[in-house]
Amino acid sequence: MVAPAPEPRREFELGPCDNARLANLCGPLDENLRLLETRLDVRIHRRGDTFRVSGAQALHAENLLRELFALTQTEDITPERVHLALRERESGLPDEEDVREHGVRVPRGGIRARGAHQRDYLEHIRTRDLTFGIGPAGTGKTYLAVVAALHALRSRRVERIILTRPAVEAGESLGFLPGDMQDKVDPYLRPLYDALQDLLPYEKIRRFMELGVIEIAPLAFMRGRTLNNAFVILDEAQNTTVRQMKMFLTRLGAHSRAAITGDVTQIDLRDPASSGLVKIQEILSKVPEIHFVYFGNEDVVRHRLVRDILRAFDDFHRRENEAEANARAALEAAHGNGANAPSGAGLHEPADERDAGSR
Repeated sequence: MVAPAPEPRREFELGPCDNARLANLCGPLDENLRLLETRLDVRIHRRGDTFRVSGAQALHAENLLRELFALTQTEDITPERVHLALRERESGLPDEEDVREHGVRVPRGGIRARGAHQRDYLEHIRTRDLTFGIGPAGTGKTYLAVVAALHALRSRRVERIILTRPAVEAGESLGFLPGDMQDKVDPYLRPLYDALQDLLPYEKIRRFMELGVIEIAPLAFMRGRTLNNAFVILDEAQNTTVRQMKMFLTRLGAHSRAAITGDVTQIDLRDPASSGLVKIQEILSKVPEIHFVYFGNEDVVRHRLVRDILRAFDDFHRRENEAEANARAALEAAHGNGANAPSGAGLHEPADERDAGSR
């Protein structure tokens, strides 16, 4: 009988020995280590700055621990940061690739693409005039578009940034909002402000908006305009109609480029089939200079639970659709059997047979 191969095992030190950095790496109650154990199916033991890892992916875990330890000087290592590091490894990005190759620089530092789809998305935004990013929430579609817009502004490729989205309520009525027009539309545009504030100091955002270098406005305000020398981002495009989508796309002027983002599984229109983002994929499918980048649940870079939540919803909707299809098929089969039955069969006996039986 052949003895089983010994389990891969790695033992190494992370130095220089610094208890604060080691605590940052491991997290409260070693939650970061437990996350790595769960995701990589390994066992991690630590004594001081010495780590012992066993399991089929022990080398993978060691490399991740070394990478994360290097970050402890400048970052808080949270479970979300560990999740992102795992995602980068899963996507196959080589370690030596840096922000110059697959990322952009903004005032608050370098932003690197996390995964093949983000890398493809950024590359097309930088090289094409019109790019669509379609996929579930949390995949970085809007954030990366804003990053690319700021990079284009800093590089003087454009003179201004225009951020827009349709003012559509997400399944609930907010009623009449107080204040002037800007006060009324601001709640719908808040996610765009959030993305900007992650990348620029507040004072710079305020100054750019006062000078018209950055403009945030609802989609309805775009009609009749020609947008020259601008980087234009249409967010939540799944909530546009076909007419609104056409109106927006025909605003592009000379030396402008646009990024359109949306999630076709979260349409808030009364008739989801009328979504401009759904229809435009067919309408523009044969235009060579326009590129569509599709993200999946595996590209989620928000909280590590978001990907699991999206998968659970996908499974739920699949079961619903299957049950509905089975019920429809059973109903059609029942109608089909009824239609094939002889007319009047078994309802009445012939008069002569009934009379004969009575005699």
